Amino acid sequence: MAKLSIGFGVVLILLGIWGFVATGSTHHTSLIPTWFGLALAVSGLLARSEDEKRRMLWMHVAVTVGLVGFLGAGFRAISEVVKAHGAPLAHPVAVEDQAAMAAICLVFVLLCVRSFIAVRRSRKLAA
Repeated sequence: MAKLSIGFGVVLILLGIWGFVATGSTHHTSLIPTWFGLALAVSGLLARSEDEKRRMLWMHVAVTVGLVGFLGAGFRAISEVVKAHGAPLAHPVAVEDQAAMAAICLVFVLLCVRSFIAVRRSRKLAA
């Protein structure tokens, strides 16, 4: 799962950079996916430990970052679409970037939860 965190972190970093460059933006808010990606990647790197408790801690940090990213980006994207009332979006690239970040974070969270459940089941079977 640590490698998965690093991989999803890199994807979010690239998404943030793409959003910043594609819009020609001078606003640093377009780099928000980059910061979430950096947090995921660092958590993944720190989770690459032989110590099981440390690995568990950093993977829980990573899934929490992913969940916050999903909720925040998803809420922003939905609120912008609702505000438009069917009219063209004021900042369509930003909304696409937010929706992409929400989708990426959701997939990451679901994969983490699935992994956590599998680990818990394997521990019960081993006991």
